[in-house]
Amino acid sequence: MSEDNTPDAPAVQDPARRAFFGVSASAAAAAAGFVALAPGVRLMELAHAQSAYPAAGKFASSKIRWGMLIDTTKCATGCSACVSACNTENAIEPGSGRPAQSSQWIRKIELTEQADGHRELSLPMMCQHCANPPCVDVCPTGASFKRADGIVLVDRHICIGCRYCMMACPYQARSFVDEPLHDQNPEVPRGQGCVEACTLCVQRIDRGLGPACVEACTQAGHGAMLFGDLNDPKSEIATRIATTASSQVRADLRLDPGVRYQGI
Repeated sequence: MSEDNTPDAPAVQDPARRAFFGVSASAAAAAAGFVALAPGVRLMELAHAQSAYPAAGKFASSKIRWGMLIDTTKCATGCSACVSACNTENAIEPGSGRPAQSSQWIRKIELTEQADGHRELSLPMMCQHCANPPCVDVCPTGASFKRADGIVLVDRHICIGCRYCMMACPYQARSFVDEPLHDQNPEVPRGQGCVEACTLCVQRIDRGLGPACVEACTQAGHGAMLFGDLNDPKSEIATRIATTASSQVRADLRLDPGVRYQGI
C-alpha cells in the first residue's frame, strides 16, 4: 500500500470526480481478478461512491446514524479484548518496538472518585463520531469528514499532518502516524504523516457486519458494547437508549456523540 501523502492533482479536485475515478480504478482491478481494494482507493471516495454505485457495497445513507452504546457496569477491569480486536482488524501494532508508532484507536480508561482516589469504572474510549465533530470544523484541507451515516473519517491522501484535529478533539481520540507502516490491511487505508482514529470498522459495516471491538466483547462474554442504528426506533440500541438512562461524554459541548455510555 502506498505510504505517500501527496495531494490530488488539480485536474481532479471535485469530490464527485475523485469518487468516479477511484471507483473506476477499483472496478478495473476487480475485473483483472484482484480481490483487495486498490491502494489508491480512499475512505472519502468510498463514502461518496457508495451512494452513486450501490454495487460497491452498502451505501451510506443519511437515514441511518450508526452509533454505539457501552454499558460500563459490564465492562470488565483488566479486559482488553476490544483493544486487541481493533489492533488486529486495523493492522495497528502498538507493541511493535517502534516507539514513535503510538496509534491507538480504542483505549481502556479508568474513572476514579476525585475525593478519595477510589477506582469507580473501567470503560473503552474511542472516537465518539459526533454529529457536530470539531475535528471536521478545524481541518484546513477537508481530510476530516463525516459520512452521511454519521461515521467520522480521515482521508489520508489529503491529510497534511497539521494535527489541528487532534487538538480540537476533547476525547483525545486521534493519533498521528510518525513511522512507516508495514503489513497493512488493504481495506483500511493508513499513511505515515497522517492523523487517524477509530472508523467504527467502516470496512466491516459496509459489508453488513459490526465493529470488531463489539464482536470481541460479545465473544469474551461481557456484552458491554452494543452497535446499531440510532435513527431506527425499533433497533435494539435505540430501544435501550429510550428505556435506560445513558450519557454522552462531555454533553455540555453539544457535539452530540454517536457513542453513549450507561452507568457513568
